[in-house]
Amino acid sequence: MLLRGAGVLTEAARGRTAVAGFTAYNLETVQAIRAAAEATGAPVILQAGASGFRHGGWALAHLALAAAADSSARIGVHLDHSRDLEEIRACLDLGYTSVMVDGSHLPFRENVELTREAAELAHAAGAWVEGELGALAGDEDRSTDARSGAFTDPREAARFVEETGVDALAVAVGNVHGFTSTPVRLDFDRLAEIHASCPVPLVLHGASGLPPADREAALDRGVAKVNVNTELRQAFLAAVEEALPDDGHDLAGVLAAGRRAVERVAHRTALELAPTSPAPSSSLK
Repeated sequence: MLLRGAGVLTEAARGRTAVAGFTAYNLETVQAIRAAAEATGAPVILQAGASGFRHGGWALAHLALAAAADSSARIGVHLDHSRDLEEIRACLDLGYTSVMVDGSHLPFRENVELTREAAELAHAAGAWVEGELGALAGDEDRSTDARSGAFTDPREAARFVEETGVDALAVAVGNVHGFTSTPVRLDFDRLAEIHASCPVPLVLHGASGLPPADREAALDRGVAKVNVNTELRQAFLAAVEEALPDDGHDLAGVLAAGRRAVERVAHRTALELAPTSPAPSSSLK
């Protein structure tokens, strides 16, 4: 079923848990994310676009919505990292339950204006909106060894939330997109300051590869949504590579191996963020 409303983030923040935001690119990753949600019973957010549209086009949006609506699990469908108000409007018209407008590349005032417009569109459609303040380094689709960008200023964060009306705020506290050769060090003091100054749940992008202890510390400081992409991509690609020598002529078999690998990672991550009893129908093998 489609998971609507930002209340799920508020509840997660209150319980010091988080909702996983999993990025999907194709049928198999959508299926894997849905299966993990059904197996764990945890609410998840299926992130389809904006970058994913370069591969799957609008078919990816329709696929994600259909998969979520037909599921017994609570699944939100989210437009991630969009800089285009028309793209945001189109996804909302299709029925997306949330959108993320990325104005982090803009000066503060322009970011506020763009994000406020996106928030007005989302709220009119009954969806919630995530904004971003601070520069998160790296490319969410393929980045490795990115260095952290400009950190979020706690004082600016409070103004940003007040002036834009966002329901959640993505922050930059040392996190980066992709894996790095040196350990990522989150600025937990800064994160705590942002949490104390902002009345909305916080979002941690670039959470792939973070040690569980760091994720837990982030949840203690207001993070209620954690985005995971790189771990899913790497699992899919490694499984496909391993399956190719044996199933080089079996396209469905190779893709199924990738799907199972993504489901295992999503299953584990969803339970780490929001512990719950697995459903008896788990398809994990």
